[in-house]
Amino acid sequence: MKYQQQIIVRIPRKEFIDKFSDPENFPLWQRGFLSFNQISGELGSEGSTNMLKYRMNNRKIEMTETVLRNELPEAFSATYEAKGVYNIQHNYFREINGNTEWTSESEFQFSGMMKIIGALMPGAFKKQSSQFMKDFKAFAEDGTRVPKEG
Repeated sequence: MKYQQQIIVRIPRKEFIDKFSDPENFPLWQRGFLSFNQISGELGSEGSTNMLKYRMNNRKIEMTETVLRNELPEAFSATYEAKGVYNIQHNYFREINGNTEWTSESEFQFSGMMKIIGALMPGAFKKQSSQFMKDFKAFAEDGTRVPKEG
């Protein structure tokens, strides 16, 4: 399953990238975020890996992030691998009149039981991606933080 989404964030690209790429900010705009641990490589460098943990729908999810391409401030690509889900994520950032246009391209590949869930509920993945982008926009523009998971 592949899809693309786009949003305009009303801050300059440099400020956008500073907020977007700082793991300390992840719990402020990523719903269900629990932790970030560097596994290998220099933070943000191509080939580096990180372990991200989330709570989603009362389930803990662990995913391994592998940086494919880091050409910030223009582009950032990574894979996210969790049980039954492999996500290839390409992000592009353009400054337009002092604002940042964020284009996200997602490709999901499923295995096991997740093949059924992915086939039955493709909208859920798009909705979650859209929510992450909207939450980042609110955080970056207004300092609005996502609610903490119980």
